Amino acid sequence: MRTIMTVNSKGGCGKTTLATNLASYYANAGKKVVLADFDPQHSSLEWLNERPEGYAEILGMDAAQSGLRIPRSTDILIMDAPAATHGKDLADLVKRADTLLVPVLPSPLDMRAAAHFIEELLINGKVSRKQTKLAVVANRVREYTLSYQSLEAFLSSLNIPFVAALRDTQNYIRAAEKGLGLFEMAPSSVWQDLEQWEELTNWLKSRSSLPKAA
Repeated sequence: MRTIMTVNSKGGCGKTTLATNLASYYANAGKKVVLADFDPQHSSLEWLNERPEGYAEILGMDAAQSGLRIPRSTDILIMDAPAATHGKDLADLVKRADTLLVPVLPSPLDMRAAAHFIEELLINGKVSRKQTKLAVVANRVREYTLSYQSLEAFLSSLNIPFVAALRDTQNYIRAAEKGLGLFEMAPSSVWQDLEQWEELTNWLKSRSSLPKAA
């Protein structure tokens, strides 16, 4: 079973957007997907509650209240981590994941917060031993702006993979309102976004995103 967690101590940076779209991507690829919501706000589960019948099945779990009881048939476990998680709580979450994705917004406040959070992740035993792989994703970016150039320079300076930049678009809001992922929207409306997601999904398919054996 592959386990992927979206995580950042800063709220509002796009963890749920990444988690729900990844769940949609893998479900539409024929995988048996569990979407586990560790956030007490239950944003991922609310997205799942809006999901129409007839679309690829995704099993939701309230990990914040009920813990995880993953069916043996599960291929992919996507976990949406809560904000403001540090110390032992963060270490316990990291233990569950093969791959950590950290979304970062193009603002000085978010970049500073991300720098401190990533520093905390890098000293985690599983991450330092590469038993959990770590990567960053630039989120809600507008290319050719000074804020994006600053974010790109910041992420490129980190000693971890910078695997994708996702643009600022209403498509994510439209998809979230309907309980869908970008991969289930009209291709003519989301083709630019799908191109950006291809960079992320290709990295997730690569050996670089997979942990070393313990």
